[in-house]
This record gives sequence, structure tokens and C-alpha cells, in this order.
Amino acid sequence: MNNIVFIVNLSETKKINRNAPYQFSVDSWKNWCDKNKTQLVVLDERIYPEDYMNANWHKLFVFQLLEQSDISYDQVLIADADTIIHPQSPSPFDITDHKFSVVPSHGSFDWVCRSIENYKRYLFPNVDVPLWEYFNSGIIICNKKHKDFYNKIIKYYLENRDNIVKLQETYGVGTDQPILNFFVQSEKIDTKLLPYAWNMQDLTRVELLNENLPFTDLGWIYHFNGIPNNQNGDACYYWMEKTFRYLNEK
Repeated sequence: MNNIVFIVNLSETKKINRNAPYQFSVDSWKNWCDKNKTQLVVLDERIYPEDYMNANWHKLFVFQLLEQSDISYDQVLIADADTIIHPQSPSPFDITDHKFSVVPSHGSFDWVCRSIENYKRYLFPNVDVPLWEYFNSGIIICNKKHKDFYNKIIKYYLENRDNIVKLQETYGVGTDQPILNFFVQSEKIDTKLLPYAWNMQDLTRVELLNENLPFTDLGWIYHFNGIPNNQNGDACYYWMEKTFRYLNEK
């Protein structure tokens, strides 16, 4: 059975250049997959129109898409398109114990707490998500036993889409990430929390994003989320390109 890396890389009309740096992500994962007998699958066509479903939600269709494409699989790593993996990284598939494997959030705790509070108040009143178990959804490793779990979330989104969008617009909370966290708790999914090295998110907030790229010596997967933009509006592109070229020229 194959292990799969799955990435959603969709353009957006409202943010024309948003996915410009994502090719560095795709290329880094392709390089790693080629060395590690892993298949890379990239979704670059929308399942639903942009004004109905943003790119993040398309990740939930991973199992449906793999099976429709007749792709056999064992474990699946779902990576956000703003991540880069070190070319010499060991295999994250080897450390999962075949559990739903994620990295705890190290981002803006104000944003995380606001997401937990409002999703619980308006959509999940009977579900608790402990802050210390809240994970960042930029890297998720799952497997076949999680197919029904993902299908339940898709069904929930399609049935509650208007309420979810209203909640996001009103309170500035997360999109798919809080929903995934609440469903993991409500469905009692057996979860393995991985070290920060496997999803080094919010690099600016943890003071690791500078010209020396110190994070490249401290972990394996680098997540370029939450980066304050520069005056040229290309901060994410700058750091992803710089990191990709540095790692591949070593």
C-alpha cells in the first residue's frame, strides 16, 4: 500500500497572488516523496465554486478523491500548501502508530481561544476542546479508518455552511481547523500529538523567522502561516522561496 501526501493548491480570484508561493511547497514535497517511495497527489481543481467553499475545506474530500481516482493508500499526510518539508526529513509516517496524528497549535492563543469559545457557544454546545489538545490542521496524518470521520465533517459543513460562514465573518475565527478539533473530541478519535518539529507553525510568533533560517536546523516541516505582510505584499513568497532554495542548495 502507498503512503500519500495530499495538497490542495487552488487559485483564488479574490486574492489573485495568494497561491503564487505554493509551488515551492509542491516542489519540496515532490522532492521528498520521490526519495521516500511516497505518492504526491495535488488537487488543483475546485469541487465547489469559490464563493461557496474556500480552498481549506477541499482538504476534507481527500478520501473521496483518492478512491475516485483508484489510488490505493495506507496512510495519508494532508499538508497545507504553505508548508515546506526538509529534503532530508525522516518519514513522518513512521511515528504515527497508525493514529490520527497532529501537532498542537503554537499560534495566536487569542485567536485559538476565540475560535474555541464561539464554535462551542453557537455550534458545539455539548463538546469541550481542551486548549492543550487543540491542534493546527496544516499537517494531519490519517489513514483508512478515518474515512467515515471525514465524510461526517463534509456532511456537517454542507448542512451548516451558512452558520459556519456567519460565525467566521462575525467573530474572525478559524475555518476548517476549529471544526476538525471539535469533531475529533466529539467522535473520540484516537489522536497522537506530535512534536513541534513536524509542523513548525507561526514562525514569526515564536521568533524563528529571520534571514539565518534557524528553524531549518530545529525541525522537519516548516509552516509559513500567520506571517505579517511586507510593503511589497509578498512576505510569504519571499520566505518560502528563500527556504526552498536554501534547503535545495545545501
